[in-house]
Amino acid sequence: MDSYLPYILPLVLLPLSLYLISFARKKGSNDSKNLPPGSKGWPMLGENMEFALLGPQKFVKDRMGKYSPDVFQTSLLGEKMAIFCGAPGNKFLFMNENKLLTSWWPQSMKKALLFPEFLNSNLKEVSALKRSFHHEILKPEALKQYIPVMDALARDHLDHDWTPNSVVKVFPLSKKYTFELACRLFLSVVDPAHIKKLSDPFTLVTNGMFSVPIDFPGTAYNGAIKGGKMVREELMKIIKNRRKEMMEKKEIEGRDLLSKMLLVTDEDGKFLSEMEISNNIIGLLVASFETTSSAVTAVMNYLAELPHIYEEVLREQMEIAKSKGPDELLTWEDIEKMKYSWNVARESLRLTPPAQGAFRETTTEFTYAGFTIPKGWKTFWTVHSSHKNPKYFPDPEKFDPSRFEGSGPAPYTFVPFGGGPRMCPGKEYARLEVLVFMHNVVRRFKLEKAIPNEKIVFHASPTPVYGLPVHLRPHKK
Repeated sequence: MDSYLPYILPLVLLPLSLYLISFARKKGSNDSKNLPPGSKGWPMLGENMEFALLGPQKFVKDRMGKYSPDVFQTSLLGEKMAIFCGAPGNKFLFMNENKLLTSWWPQSMKKALLFPEFLNSNLKEVSALKRSFHHEILKPEALKQYIPVMDALARDHLDHDWTPNSVVKVFPLSKKYTFELACRLFLSVVDPAHIKKLSDPFTLVTNGMFSVPIDFPGTAYNGAIKGGKMVREELMKIIKNRRKEMMEKKEIEGRDLLSKMLLVTDEDGKFLSEMEISNNIIGLLVASFETTSSAVTAVMNYLAELPHIYEEVLREQMEIAKSKGPDELLTWEDIEKMKYSWNVARESLRLTPPAQGAFRETTTEFTYAGFTIPKGWKTFWTVHSSHKNPKYFPDPEKFDPSRFEGSGPAPYTFVPFGGGPRMCPGKEYARLEVLVFMHNVVRRFKLEKAIPNEKIVFHASPTPVYGLPVHLRPHKK
């Protein structure tokens, strides 16, 4: 129960703050409109308590059954919110991005991640880099060069943090690996002490970035604000030093993501400011620290739980290993051979998706499924309403990688990376990182769960209560 206190404390203390958040906004009358069915929950508190205690999956499933399988209303994080459900809901929101909706972050997330100067800015202004730039640097052709680096770091990580132990906790070690890799590839930061200087406050940020925005000592939100300030300060030092170094050496090619950002100019030929670059790098680091590590953990969980799945992955990976020298690093061609392993990873993401969905804000009033969604309302699409829907995935709780053979799931039913114009640009990066890690782990160890029915709780992403401890059974050489 102690682990929930930073999240629940804001929901039961200082209700007046929520009152001020809810009622400081301009109020319009929606009484005559056919709003989606649902509940606003407790006065001032909304349904934050229910969402925290039930978890996103059960919260949404219960209300789909009670109110509507298409869309229902609720009140979360001090906002009136419409929850869109199923593949049709996913499609509608994805296809109407920048038409009826725009990006929106909860106040807790904005205040934890952004500089104060950007708190009242439109998110399009915050993300000064065009999404085309993100897609350019994170597309497969650009990422091919990173595969040997990923492989070398995975080997080193297992040598130091896995091999000396008979039992390891997968979740914290996955975070350590994915964040070290991001620091190396994005910032060329490799010193463990320097990485820790960034990762420690990042833990505070991710633990509180979706909490109720009450800045009170002991709350997750308070910790996120403190952590975010430390991260921004450290990143600003790195960015300023790199800019100075590049000017002195007259560098015109980017050695890593940071250097590429420092060389980017806008339509008027102006370079991005240090704060703008920091905003963008923080977004990528959050994804690597929380989302990708959660994906790696989910895959390891199922490999440890399902021996027949593990054996098939091992067979595929050993075939690849046999075609290479003992010290030869993985290549793009090797990754392309990991067909079954990627199906296993995708099925893991279907059952335990790292991100539960995404928020948007309506820019105009519109109608969906016969209901009116007013301008200014927040929306949320949810992975579980399609991932766990038997209409799209028969026997949805069964782990079955064959679902992804051939043409795979129907459009808008499998959405761990979102969709439409706002689809996660790091999708391919995550695929490479997960597959490289799978290759190295299964080649060395057979995994057995130390706690067979370990509970999963939801913080920023699905989190095993005890960190997913597993017994390591090294293969005989």
